[in-house]
Amino acid sequence: PGIGVGHFAIRPGPLMAAADRFEIIIEGKGGHAARPHASIDPVVTASHIIVALQQIVSRNADPVMPTVLSFGRIMGEGRTNIIPDTVQMEGTVRTYSESWRKEVHQRIIRIAEGIATGMGATCEVKIAHGYPFLNNDPGLTEKLNALAVDYLGREHVKDLDQRMTAEDFAYFAEKVPSCMYRLGISNEAQGLSSNLHTSTFDVDERSLETGTGMMAWFAVKLLE
Repeated sequence: PGIGVGHFAIRPGPLMAAADRFEIIIEGKGGHAARPHASIDPVVTASHIIVALQQIVSRNADPVMPTVLSFGRIMGEGRTNIIPDTVQMEGTVRTYSESWRKEVHQRIIRIAEGIATGMGATCEVKIAHGYPFLNNDPGLTEKLNALAVDYLGREHVKDLDQRMTAEDFAYFAEKVPSCMYRLGISNEAQGLSSNLHTSTFDVDERSLETGTGMMAWFAVKLLE
C-alpha cells in the first residue's frame, strides 16, 4: 500500500526481520492492596522486567544492528484493592542475525528470572521461534532490478527500506537464492491507500496486470 500502482520496489540483502514470540509468567503472592508488605507483588515485578528488557535494545544491541523488543499484552487479574497472584506478559522480539537472536533469547531469560528472584517472585519464560530473517540474494536481486527497469522504466523502480516485520518467504530464501520484492497497489486519487490488516484495505486492480506481466518477464529473461 505504500507504493503506487505500476511501481516496483526491491532491495538486496537482509530485508525483513526474524520474529519470535515470548511469554513471561510471574508468580507472586496476592493479597490486599492496602497491605502490600504481606504480598509479593507480581505487578511491580512485571513492571521492572518490562523496563529492564528495553535495555537489551538500547544497551546490548549493536547500534547498527536493527533490533525490536515490544510487549503487546499484560494480564494481571487483580482488582483496585487486590494484588493478584500472577501476571502474564506477551511480546515479540525482532532481529537480523541468528547469533544475536540466540543471545537476545538468553538475555530475556536471565534478566526476567533475575529480577523476579530479587523481588521474591518466580517467573517462567517461554520463547517460541518464528520466521527467520529474510535475506535477498544480492546477485539475483541485481538481475531482477535491471529487468524491472527494462519492463517498467527507471522512474517506476524504487529502493526498498528494511522492515522489522516478518515474512515466511524467508524459509525459501534459506534454501535457494531468492528475492522478495514489493509491488505497488495503491491509488490515492481513487481512495485506495489503506494499509495492510485494516478493514478498508483495497487495491487498484491494475496492479494484477503489472505483477503477472513482470513475473512472466522475469521468467523469460532469466531462462534465456
